[in-house]
Amino acid sequence: MLDSATENLYHICHQFLTQSPQQRLVILQNLGLGRYAFLSQMPLTEANIACVMRFFRTPNQVKFPNLKGAELSSLVLDGVNFIRGDLTGATLQGSSLREADLIFANFTQADLRNADLRGASLNETIWLGALVAGCNFGTGIGLSPRQRTELEIQGGRFESFPNVN
Repeated sequence: MLDSATENLYHICHQFLTQSPQQRLVILQNLGLGRYAFLSQMPLTEANIACVMRFFRTPNQVKFPNLKGAELSSLVLDGVNFIRGDLTGATLQGSSLREADLIFANFTQADLRNADLRGASLNETIWLGALVAGCNFGTGIGLSPRQRTELEIQGGRFESFPNVN
């Protein structure tokens, strides 16, 4: 059973996710969370209510995005800043994260099948158990040769480096 404060926060976050993206952006800006505009795109699911609760619980202390278990399938998140983001168990299937800052992001057990990460910064990322079949990594900016090989074996797609003559 939830305590009354948690139950109230749950209802606030549920209500937030029923608002239009424009209304959500205003709410985020009023809470000082405007830099997390991607929250305006999230669908209403139990997993996303829990995710939003983590942001709303202490909005002035949010430093890195905690997106554990978030459902972000088929969203356009181009240019998003998920530096040091925890996307453990998140679903990003079919999402576009082109040119995103994903440095130090944790994708353990995340589903990135058919996602588009072309041009994304992938330095120091963690991919343990991630599903990446059909994920387009572009040239794999910031990935180590070992990571690239492992991701290719798991079905990740990479563009060749341009030939320099």
